[in-house]
Amino acid sequence: MRPKHLVDAVLFDTFGTVVDWRTGIAQAVAEFAGDAVDADRFALAWRGRYQPSMTPVRRGERGFVDLDVLHRENLEATAAEFDLPLDRDPSDVDWLNRAWHRLPAWPDSVPGLTAIKREFIIGPLSNGHTALLTNMAKHAGLPWDVIIGSDITRTYKPDPNAYLRAAELLHLPPERVMLCAAHNIDLAAAQKAGLRTAFIPRPTEYGPDQREDLHATGPWDVIGRDIADLATQLREHMM
Repeated sequence: MRPKHLVDAVLFDTFGTVVDWRTGIAQAVAEFAGDAVDADRFALAWRGRYQPSMTPVRRGERGFVDLDVLHRENLEATAAEFDLPLDRDPSDVDWLNRAWHRLPAWPDSVPGLTAIKREFIIGPLSNGHTALLTNMAKHAGLPWDVIIGSDITRTYKPDPNAYLRAAELLHLPPERVMLCAAHNIDLAAAQKAGLRTAFIPRPTEYGPDQREDLHATGPWDVIGRDIADLATQLREHMM
């Protein structure tokens, strides 16, 4: 009898779990602004507006708009906070805003994903939209089987529909889909929706002063050191 895997699909939170957004965004800010701002602080402040900007969409107070729109609004607010003028060639500002499409992968991501892909369907389960996630995959060499953007599910995590719709689109029951994330809150929402869960730490996602998500805080199905270790553990979880 053929061994049965714990799940059929392993989907991944992307920003912070698979790609290093802080390094990528800080590099883009430094190229755009030079010494006018502290690029790392700017990147953290820009990212800090990410979750609050999605709240009205989740609550139904605003129609769905994709992350390019939200990132641009957040960029303008962050630039004002840092007194960084954006009154220059619009293509330069668009280039900076689309830095979220060009983020570098963590060193273990591509080899780990490649190993998992041999046995499982893999793809992002991200708040990014399809174009952003596709461009990111091309830039970072992420070997996804499928990309289901938030513009397809029309909602943002941790809305349960974000997880359930992804499983539905793969024609899989929730319990046959696993979410891997470096964020315990994301995993708690996925678990509540019926998905399997895997935690990997990214202790430098927010820099040397990071205090949250340094370790697993919930009863997740798998806890790994990184994505490569997750691949090893998934092979060991055959039933």
